[in-house]
Amino acid sequence: MNDMDKKSEFKPYIPADKIVPEFTVTSVLIGILLAIVFGAANAYLGLLVGMTISASIPAAVISMGIIRVILRRDSILENNLVQTIGSAGESVAAGAIFTLPALFLWAEEGKTDFPSIMTLFLVALFGGILGVCFMVPLRQALIVEEHGTLPFPEGTACAEVLLAGEEGGAKAGTVFKGLGIAAVYKFVADGLHLFPSEIGYAFKSYAGSQIGIQVLPSLAGVGYICGPKISSYMLAGGTLSWFVLMPLIALFGGDSTIFPGTDPISSMAPGDLWGNYIKYIGAGAVAAGGFISLIKTFPLIIRTFKQAMASMSKKHANKDALRTERDLPMPVLLAIIVVIIIAIWLVPAFPVNPLGALIVVVFGFFFASVSSRMVGLIGSSNNPVSGMAIATLIIATLALKATGTDGTTGMVGAIAIGGIICVIAAIAGDTSQDLKTGFIVGATPKTQQIGEIIGVVVSSAAIGFVLYLLNEAWGYGTEQIPAAQATMMKMLVEGIMNADLPWPLIFTGVFIAIVVEILKVPVMPFAVGMYLPFSLSAGIMAGGIVRYIVERIKGTDQEKKERADRGVLFTSGLIAGEGIMGIVLAVLAVLELDGAITLPFSLPQIGSLVIFILLLFYLYRLCMKKEK
Repeated sequence: MNDMDKKSEFKPYIPADKIVPEFTVTSVLIGILLAIVFGAANAYLGLLVGMTISASIPAAVISMGIIRVILRRDSILENNLVQTIGSAGESVAAGAIFTLPALFLWAEEGKTDFPSIMTLFLVALFGGILGVCFMVPLRQALIVEEHGTLPFPEGTACAEVLLAGEEGGAKAGTVFKGLGIAAVYKFVADGLHLFPSEIGYAFKSYAGSQIGIQVLPSLAGVGYICGPKISSYMLAGGTLSWFVLMPLIALFGGDSTIFPGTDPISSMAPGDLWGNYIKYIGAGAVAAGGFISLIKTFPLIIRTFKQAMASMSKKHANKDALRTERDLPMPVLLAIIVVIIIAIWLVPAFPVNPLGALIVVVFGFFFASVSSRMVGLIGSSNNPVSGMAIATLIIATLALKATGTDGTTGMVGAIAIGGIICVIAAIAGDTSQDLKTGFIVGATPKTQQIGEIIGVVVSSAAIGFVLYLLNEAWGYGTEQIPAAQATMMKMLVEGIMNADLPWPLIFTGVFIAIVVEILKVPVMPFAVGMYLPFSLSAGIMAGGIVRYIVERIKGTDQEKKERADRGVLFTSGLIAGEGIMGIVLAVLAVLELDGAITLPFSLPQIGSLVIFILLLFYLYRLCMKKEK
């Protein structure tokens, strides 16, 4: 009863009867700009490290910097709308990069044509708009009725940032500082090539193993934001692959040639062992991790689904509702969903009949409700989007194969369907965080939902160009952009269609994941660590260590929170800055100007390490700085 009282007593920061500027030209334009920037930066980051970060807080801070400090206006709801539109870009990118690069990889192999910009746009657009439409009927159940039970970490943190907006200038300065430092660092390392951004050493006496670290600001940023725990799980996964499994393959393999490799094992460098064998073991572990997280949340999923159905049957979008209770009307949402079902059936990129299109949408709604609930419990960064995509891909591939759509058409269709579901799950999670922020500050849900759709449309239009640009510059599956998840999705789809997956390797990964789960270690970060190069996990761990030290140093709870928050804002800037510079360097590579700016000399590996340690020390000092 007390809980119910608390919920009914909740008073947002801006009362429902007060009208302040919200949906303005300024907020929409800044939001659109940030959606494109964070979408591109996160696409680059996700293809590099296999995970993306929530853009809501940096978007909110930058927006406060512009609206409060530069334009001298003061409206918390305008700032909230900017972060709502801006963070949609990051979620569209997250959904798209886990699946769509597989289409480019097949095109490079000559199996299909390159996907058209229109196909990429439609996959992202359909997924994004469905994600928003599915989240709207869940709002009442998850955000209003569960207020106080579901924490929504990022949504609540973002609301706190907006409420502390009086310091907009100082906080925005911290984000921009990180942005500038990371952009210069990335340009000097990977543009001018003054020092190598990855250093490594292969042990001769322990064949098959190699230690290394990528000294990039974005990795330190991801490690700091995820914290020491998640970083250490990733490092543990990497250690198992690079210091246990690979040396064992080298030891027992000897001069024999083992499928799927085509050369004798003794002739393979550690990188080749990773590419030929560990990728499949890692893929098995990631797939199992995805399924385990789905199975564990199954009771929750069923409960959410029931609630969603119940809340859809009530009419929440009535005209007399308070401003803070108005959603997009249900008939409008249903009309949009029907149009998209018809479009999925008619667009040639999706080889499905009307029933298939309907199944895509039903699966989408199912995963949207899962994603929204998961995000409410554990936050966007831990949302198992790739696990849901793997489950969808396997089912879609088997269904297409069973109904006679096989070969390349079936494979492309499976990736397109998986792409839609992946974007639905990512956007539904993001929308629920944004609506939570809006609930706390007193925004109009309907306005936010329209803002979210604007963000989806704009970033869907941009994502195809970003994917083409990065492919043109370096190619997916290369050292510069490993595109870990997409490469794994491609292997899974091909293996199921052609029945030639190296199952022993995949099952090895599956059972490692089961052992890890029994030991009560979170499977997903561990499995991603197994799958990615060790040097990436080591770079992420470096950021996690800084966070660990900052949190261990004595101080009041308030001081500790301020330190951690300063670090989060600065490292969000680091990630965005490197992502933006990554896109700039990709443009230079496509224009073939990258050679022209390369310096004729470079520092040795120790120089890279010293520069990276200086960056980490600067991050530490910035966190510990006393507020004036």
